[in-house]
Amino acid sequence: MFSIAIRNSVARRFSATATPMLARGLSNVYSEGSVAQSQGFRKKEKAHEDQYTRQHELEQLAKLRKEIDAKQQELAKLEEKTGEKPKSN
Repeated sequence: MFSIAIRNSVARRFSATATPMLARGLSNVYSEGSVAQSQGFRKKEKAHEDQYTRQHELEQLAKLRKEIDAKQQELAKLEEKTGEKPKSN
């Protein structure tokens, strides 16, 4: 009985004092995901995202330009076929 009481008392003291001390001791050590929180990693990741976005926008613009050219050619053929002159804006 005495040994159980001592064991419980020691366990309570150890858990009460060790946890804050361990937390303080480990606070300077990199935690999980700390690389993603670093300033350099964020800048590099943002640069990659910006580069991807810019490339995607350029691809979309090229696709739209092709569609516009195709529609203009189609319009020119239709105007030629009907004999109408294009209206000036």
